[in-house]
Amino acid sequence: MSSFSPATSAEVEPRPVAVGIDHYHGTWLEIGRRPMWLTDGCVAGYSTYKLGKKRGEVQVEDGCHVATPGGRLKTVNGDGRILDLGYGNAKMRVRYPFFITFNYWVLYTSPDKAWFISADPKMRNLWIYARTVPSKAKLNMMTRKAKQLGYDVRKLEFPGQ
Repeated sequence: MSSFSPATSAEVEPRPVAVGIDHYHGTWLEIGRRPMWLTDGCVAGYSTYKLGKKRGEVQVEDGCHVATPGGRLKTVNGDGRILDLGYGNAKMRVRYPFFITFNYWVLYTSPDKAWFISADPKMRNLWIYARTVPSKAKLNMMTRKAKQLGYDVRKLEFPGQ
């Protein structure tokens, strides 16, 4: 007799979804994320994308406030490159100062393009972003979607906006 065992994030191969190049324009609010030392004490996080001068380049500003949404603003800028330009535009590598590099793959985007889920290629880290702060019901829906994608949502934190 076999028993069903849900996949852990380490066992799941993420499947990026195609996004338009306009995905990389404007500000996205960080709704959920896996805790990491870079974001300790950060709330009201966001990522602002701006297309670079060369095709496939994206200028990224990541920011958050310390301790409270009105706290001191911390920002870091990175140079992004869309890795699958023209073939889905879903994979981006961002190089930040101090040799920090992250790969972000868009795994889901809502039908109205108002929110999306991205993760690294190994599904260790996952982020939920939205254009506006979601209602509790919408946040629950976002979390369910992350779980459907195979991520262990118990690893997520939801810093205040």
